[in-house]
Amino acid sequence: MTTPSVPAAASSPSPRIGFVGVGRMGANMARRLRDCGFVVAAVYDVHAPSAAELARELGAVAAIRLAEVTAAADLIFTVVTDDAAQLGVFAETGDSLLVGATGRTFVNCATITPAVHVEVARRATVAGAAALEGSMASSIPQARNGTLFLMCAGDEAVFVRVRPILECLSSALRYVGPSGRAAQVKALVNMVMNINTAGLAEGLGLGAALGLDLAMLREVFALTGAASQVLKTDGEDMQNRAHDCYFSAAHAAKDSGIAWTLGCQAGLSLPLAAATKLQFERLTALGLGGLDKSAVAELTFKGRAV
Repeated sequence: MTTPSVPAAASSPSPRIGFVGVGRMGANMARRLRDCGFVVAAVYDVHAPSAAELARELGAVAAIRLAEVTAAADLIFTVVTDDAAQLGVFAETGDSLLVGATGRTFVNCATITPAVHVEVARRATVAGAAALEGSMASSIPQARNGTLFLMCAGDEAVFVRVRPILECLSSALRYVGPSGRAAQVKALVNMVMNINTAGLAEGLGLGAALGLDLAMLREVFALTGAASQVLKTDGEDMQNRAHDCYFSAAHAAKDSGIAWTLGCQAGLSLPLAAATKLQFERLTALGLGGLDKSAVAELTFKGRAV
């Protein structure tokens, strides 16, 4: 891989950076910022070996406690799995990123319930810190290459202050409003993406059952109203049963649930979102949640063992 270009902002004095949650997305975001000239001072993960391995690679501290990340860094990214994990790293008692957090800035990138982002922002403010949502609409290669689509929400002054660093991670950076708004937008992005994924799986599954050439069918889809970004990323994988994980079925189930719940709270009936949620929940219940979301095709192709 060639060394990515370094934005001009990275050459000026910059904050020490920490990461909490260094799975595939978090680790590659940390690598990207290191390549852009920033100091990644500390990393933490509930799976300690992952943090230790990345820390050796980046020359960072592998923190054992969350408070160690706060002590070591000025700007801390969190990339955790769900509402419980997000509230846990910002716990109001015990070990927490909020210990000694005065003057720190947190950028929270998990796809979680909007209300949890609002609550985390409140807790950060009480602790004398700032919190910004940084919802991501991309995958692992984009995290590594700095081409994430990044939607931010929170105090706009905080967004402006950290924007030069966020621009190192994102080729399409957008501020969408106060706390909770980015999570709402991200929920809708993933709702539509997951509906498209489930719909494509049904179309290809029916095409296979009818004996159609699926390569031909995908080409026709691409030239008609059936075209979609999901067709580009998942169509061939569905046909070939190649479900290496970029966005897991378990995450698709979780995110579909977030969007469906928002719809219920708004008093809307969302039958497609509800059906899609059930499909990904079924896939996860079958023990296939660790596969890519394209594996939803395993539920629709005739004769596949699930």
